[in-house]
Amino acid sequence: MDLKGVPYEALVAEMLRQLGEDPERQGLQKTPQRVASAMRWLTRGYCLDPDKLIRDAMFDEAHEEMILVRDIELYSMCEHHMLPFFGKAHVAYIPNGRIVGLSKLARLVEVFSRRLQVQERLTDQVADALQRVLEPMGVGVVIEAYHLCMMMRGVEKQHSKTITSSVRGVFRTDQKTRDEFLRLVQSAWGLR
Repeated sequence: MDLKGVPYEALVAEMLRQLGEDPERQGLQKTPQRVASAMRWLTRGYCLDPDKLIRDAMFDEAHEEMILVRDIELYSMCEHHMLPFFGKAHVAYIPNGRIVGLSKLARLVEVFSRRLQVQERLTDQVADALQRVLEPMGVGVVIEAYHLCMMMRGVEKQHSKTITSSVRGVFRTDQKTRDEFLRLVQSAWGLR
């Protein structure tokens, strides 16, 4: 990972110097390499193809009722401050002759969350990929997350949670389907 020919490790070392630190002191000597390695891991979603992920696990199945995977843990990085946000995703769809392996819904969340993100776009990307490749009758995605950019800096509000939703197909056009989805997701929150 280079930026205009400068190795990422050298950029981290320079950032440490700009902060008033000595990148050569014992505790920081390996920090540039560790940060470079961590950033590659935290942003590995750029190297993954969400469409291929779904296509590789699609199966013909006549099931026509909602399939929901709740409480998918997610960890991402805010693109504005490069600070983490974390929480849970709830992903549902109604098949149209094909289903996808359940673990692929969690992996789909992972593909998009392991990129520099905003929660709003992350929610849409998961819904759009599932709708585009699987072509179900509808898709619903809800993400609830805590943002360290709000907790550690700025307004420093420790208990604020952001909730975003994205619906496609019958989840958008059929109120009964949408209500069922939201009721099932809300039961994950312990709400009645």
